[in-house]
Amino acid sequence: MAKDKNKQPRPKAETPKGFRDYFGADVTERKAMLDRIAEIYDRHGFDPLETSAVETVEALGKFLPDVDRPNAGVFAWQEEAVPGGGSGDWLALRYDLTAPLARVAAQFRNDLPTPYRRYAMGPVWRNEKPGPGRFRQFYQCDADTVGSASVAADAEICAMLADALEAVGIGRGDYIVRINNRKVLNGVLEAAGVDGGEKAEDVLRQIDKFDKVGRDGVLDLLTTGRKDDSGAFIDGVGLSESQAAPVLAFLTSKGGDNAATLDNLREAVSASSIGAEGVDELAQIAAMLKAMGIGEDRAVIDPSVVRGLGYYTGPVFEAELTFEILDDKGRKRQFGSVAGGGRYDGLVERFTGQKVPATGISIGVDRLLAALRAKGLAGADAMGPVVVTVMDRDRMADYQAMAADLRAAGIRAEVYLGNPKNFGNQLKYADKRGAPVAIIQGGDEAERGVVQVKDLVLGAKLAAEASHDEWKAQPAQTEVPREKLVDEVRRILG
Repeated sequence: MAKDKNKQPRPKAETPKGFRDYFGADVTERKAMLDRIAEIYDRHGFDPLETSAVETVEALGKFLPDVDRPNAGVFAWQEEAVPGGGSGDWLALRYDLTAPLARVAAQFRNDLPTPYRRYAMGPVWRNEKPGPGRFRQFYQCDADTVGSASVAADAEICAMLADALEAVGIGRGDYIVRINNRKVLNGVLEAAGVDGGEKAEDVLRQIDKFDKVGRDGVLDLLTTGRKDDSGAFIDGVGLSESQAAPVLAFLTSKGGDNAATLDNLREAVSASSIGAEGVDELAQIAAMLKAMGIGEDRAVIDPSVVRGLGYYTGPVFEAELTFEILDDKGRKRQFGSVAGGGRYDGLVERFTGQKVPATGISIGVDRLLAALRAKGLAGADAMGPVVVTVMDRDRMADYQAMAADLRAAGIRAEVYLGNPKNFGNQLKYADKRGAPVAIIQGGDEAERGVVQVKDLVLGAKLAAEASHDEWKAQPAQTEVPREKLVDEVRRILG
């Protein structure tokens, strides 16, 4: 028989490149973590906000941090223009949660309180090249204050971030919130005689490499250039050593405590009024954090923080996890950054034409969850539901009643809904579900008003460790009156 050439091929059952599916424990662990963070944000007086996943490309604008042309990195399409329907606008999936906030703050400015404090959690999409651990859809968790120019808003964000990390289980000594100020960086550039433009961005890029190449490496990159680890030569920015001096003074200004760091920073930017303003703001933030009980073991002034330099306008912050993990090659390294943010006073102005100060923080949800798993604080085998097995199809109502009694007692439970003919398959199903207990009631048990309660966790342990006689004695399975079903399951679950 000839093949039908018009027959459509079967679609491939695979996720698009750069995307992933989230199953049971991934979803529940993420929700539990976000619920704990939301409690902290709520306690600080922030309100939740959910915005549309789709924005106009015009509203998204060109404000994606660290990317010159963010519109090239979004999933966008043009709506069809039809009478009474689409307007022909270009639409895009949101690439972060901040750009939608700017649109909301402008659109509802007459209805919202000022300042407006909100938190948001949800997926964002970036049309970028995927790689190991880098996906085109990922979760963010943001908190922002719009409408306050006071650095008290920045200090509060930093304190709230520290509280949120501890709320999810990251202990003191395993994280640090590091704080800097873009104005200080501008002062350093001014002291170095770099007025702005492309050269300023080149200098700032080299500053960001300080942790990797050290003082001498940055000096080479700022002046004549250097060879990297591969032997390739990297051209320098072309500053003289005298121009590079204030940059190096800034990079090495981290002192033994905040007071020493601030003194060093004042000296590094002494010739710049904008730099001095930035140092004063850092001093105010440090004082307010201290007043809120946030010690320097939790949040610290750190000149090495360089974030989204074309985006932020004042204080910038980053949360770094300091505990060690093993990389793919078995080498020890610090876990690294899980959150970042700062003051961005130019974003809402795009819509209103008026200055609207704003500051906020964004937590990388997947990354923080990975950190919790690395610390053993998440990722343990999730317990599945109690499974009520089916021995007699005609008594399905009785089995459903058992599950309903368990649920009413707050116990997760389900009735097996596959083919009940093979009882072994029912137990295999329970094992696949991670069920801690199976409930069994055949005709004989029903006549006597009892049920068999099988402790599957203990049963698996006995099968692996106990002697044949111990296993044969079936201590993992007990018979109880039907009315004692809930009590026995509670006892097993502890």
